[in-house]
Amino acid sequence: MGGDHGPAEIVAGALRSALARPDIEILLVGSPERLGQLLPSPVPANLRTVAAEQVVEMSEHPAKALREKPESSIAVAARLVRDGEAQAFLSAGNTGASMAAALLHLGRIRGIARPAIAITTPTPSGPVVLLDAGANADTKPEYMEQFGIMGASYAACLYAIDKPKVGLLNIGEEKTKGSQLYQASYELLSSNRSLHFIGNIEGRDFLGGKADVVVADGFVGNVVLKVMEGLSEMLFAELKTIAAGSLIARIGGALLSPSLKDLKAKLDHEEYGGAQLLGVQGGCFIAHGGSRAKAIANAIDVASRMVRTGVVEAIAARVSEGGAVSSDD
Repeated sequence: MGGDHGPAEIVAGALRSALARPDIEILLVGSPERLGQLLPSPVPANLRTVAAEQVVEMSEHPAKALREKPESSIAVAARLVRDGEAQAFLSAGNTGASMAAALLHLGRIRGIARPAIAITTPTPSGPVVLLDAGANADTKPEYMEQFGIMGASYAACLYAIDKPKVGLLNIGEEKTKGSQLYQASYELLSSNRSLHFIGNIEGRDFLGGKADVVVADGFVGNVVLKVMEGLSEMLFAELKTIAAGSLIARIGGALLSPSLKDLKAKLDHEEYGGAQLLGVQGGCFIAHGGSRAKAIANAIDVASRMVRTGVVEAIAARVSEGGAVSSDD
């Protein structure tokens, strides 16, 4: 029930999803009193509430908060997945707490050393999966190889991409480019026969459809994500300002308006709902703190498709078949 807009947008998104998707059941975890104030009467048959009186605030230390607030909405939601009462949980609150709850209550998929945050980035040529987008600022080549495996499994299941092209985000295309981490990661990714590894890709190729899955360490991946978000907001704000600048500009803006709306919809990150923590034994979705109802509803839809297409099972199968070097150090 966390997030910048409190439970109101979460509830609105859940209601929107429940009405649009009668085939799935949605559990709202939070204060019964507060949820009761926000829910209509009658409540859709496929939506019910689960009591959780504690909330992890955005400013709290994740591990400490989970220890001190075992009945927080994040912890209760994660335990619902652990106990088989749900297949995935979603939070727009404290990202670190969501990750910690997933690791504590769901555990890692056997053979996975470090779970990673996967973000689907909309591009004109289709979705591109970026990971890691912030879970592991410090990493190892073995982890990067596993990021590639998890990302390829995710793209194949969720977006029905046959043999997803996996690229390593680097400062040049040559295999000798980048730090020791990236050179060693290149060697592992290129020698993994289960992956369609296309080599290094540069930042300018990220949005061009060259790769379906882009692998980076969590520090670089998170910076890329935030830069893209800021750039998109700036571009559309500038276009809006320019279109209102003069009569001719307003006429041109009006003529281009349908095309610009289509472009904005195609590049809208809310269409993909949020991030997924891959590598844990269940679905863990992390929505942007500023998510509105639309993003929450779309995240629920993605969670449903992730469960239905067996992403977790696909990752587990690929790793168990010896698709990666395991390192639990």
